[in-house]
Formats: sequence, structure tokens, C-alpha cells
Amino acid sequence: MIPWEKLDTTRIPGTDGELRLMRRGTEFSIMLGTNELMNSRLSGSEAALATLAAKKIETVKNPHLLIGGLGMGFTLRAALGVLGKKARIVVAELVPAVVAWARGPMAVIFGDSLNDPRVSIRETDVTEIIRSSRSTFDAILLDVDNGPEGLTRQANDGIYDSSGLRAAHTALRTGGVLAVWSSGPNPAFAKRLRGAGFDVNEVNVRATGRGGGARHIIWIAVKVA
Repeated sequence: MIPWEKLDTTRIPGTDGELRLMRRGTEFSIMLGTNELMNSRLSGSEAALATLAAKKIETVKNPHLLIGGLGMGFTLRAALGVLGKKARIVVAELVPAVVAWARGPMAVIFGDSLNDPRVSIRETDVTEIIRSSRSTFDAILLDVDNGPEGLTRQANDGIYDSSGLRAAHTALRTGGVLAVWSSGPNPAFAKRLRGAGFDVNEVNVRATGRGGGARHIIWIAVKVA
């Protein structure tokens, strides 16, 4: 078997945590300690985050989306695949090295997605964009940390707490969608979504997208007023 090769490491801003970019043949992995945060062979649920949200706003002519977390670009590429030519997508990525990896060793995965004229990349905390926006986005897609029960950064809890969800509600247009990826169920989070004014649907999705792999959760929360 081909051994894993460490390509790079980087610190997560505001923490002592270290991300490692690993490669084995054509397979890539991003690790935090002993936890694998993402793997290039497992893209199904991250892609579903985009396709499920896009379905909810399919009648919007020129949709404006915010994606929290670039990762390996699965959500971004899925969004580009289902949205029209006049869509605008802002991707917020806190860790500059992740963007560098996307343009460097993982460029084979990303293809031309980062150069698509519909896309703008901002190296910042997605929370900053959300809290400074009002009725701006038709969809906000969050694949930050490990979901509401995060691993990488305690400050990420502010995205998923009641205050963060109310800010997301404000940043969305009426009928807009907050789509949230998680590695597992979280009934308390679903309750907070409803408390923040969303109509909530919880979807189980396989990691591979083809009926296999771990089960992940995507919340599709619609701003009803």
C-alpha cells in the first residue's frame, strides 16, 4: 500500500491546533490530530449541502450565496454545477493555507472552480461576513469545523449558537436558506434553528453520496419571514 505523505502543516488562527495536508497517491486528506476532517474520496454530503440548498432557491434569477469553509471545494464545485451564469458565490475561508493548498497541491481537485467569474474568495471568518450583512444572501452554506459540535476552534461555537443563528437569519433575504453540514445529529441545534425563526428540515446524507460511508446531517433551514 502507498504510504501517506505529509505535504504541509498550518496553524488554525486563534488556536494551538495544527492542520496537516496529507497525500497518498491521488488521494488527499486534511487532518487535525488523529481526526480526519475531510478526504478527497468522500465528497457526497458536502456536495449535497449545495444541491439541497440550491433546490430551495431555484426560482431566484440571480442568486447570491455565501459558503463558509472552502475545504476541498466539494460544496463550491457542486454549487457552480447547479447554479446559473449570473449567480454570485462568496467563499469565506479562515485558514489562508487552505486556499494556498487549493491553488497548489490540490489544484487537480479544484480544477477551474476558483477562477470561475462567479466566485470570490475571502480569507476571513465567515462570522464576520454574516454579522455585517443584512438581507444580502439567498443562501448561506456552512461547513465550518465539524458542525455544531466543533473540533478545531472554540470561537466557531459563535456561528452555531442562538446569536449566530439570528445573525444568519438577518443576513438572509426572505425565503433564503441556511444550510448546515454536520458529522452527526444534534437535536439542541435543530431547536435553536427553529427558535431563530427558521422552518427546519433535517436530511441524512451518506458521505460517499452513493449509499455508502458514514451518515452525515444537513439542516435545510428556510427564513420564512
